[in-house]
Amino acid sequence: MILIITGTPGTGKSTVARLFSEKHGFKLIDLNSFATAAAAGYDAERGSVEVDIEKLFEVVKPLVSGDVVIEGHLAHLLPFSDATVVVLRCSPEVLRERLKKKGFAERKIRENLEAEALDVCLIESLEVHKNVYEVDTSELKPDEVVKRIERILAGEGEEFRPGKIDWSEEFFAV
Repeated sequence: MILIITGTPGTGKSTVARLFSEKHGFKLIDLNSFATAAAAGYDAERGSVEVDIEKLFEVVKPLVSGDVVIEGHLAHLLPFSDATVVVLRCSPEVLRERLKKKGFAERKIRENLEAEALDVCLIESLEVHKNVYEVDTSELKPDEVVKRIERILAGEGEEFRPGKIDWSEEFFAV
């Protein structure tokens, strides 16, 4: 089984992926550790590495066997046809505080809040994958998010199908 955990920075991907993989014995692939190998350049204006998704896929693909969790904010762009994708979501108000605690610059915070409000990771996930879910992590502890993912994988996650989370009004109020 391939489980992809993706979302805007600050939504809880790394913590949830680690907890899930430890609990269930899944191999964990953290895409951040492969960003340099798949770098296509550096965008100085945005202050971020530009990643070649095809190159990233070619680097990661040989590592995917058995039960695996692939975690990262670009993970949903990897075209594993049989993957289950869980997009972690977070309200802009909560996300702003999380990103501040992580030391993000105000410009990067605003960029990520906008991406979250516009459903960027969700929309991109739906463009690449058939089996996509979204979980609101705003008020949940990581173990509660893991329980929701367990429900999704057990076929009991219809309530997590896309389309129920909308941060657009909150974003423009923040």
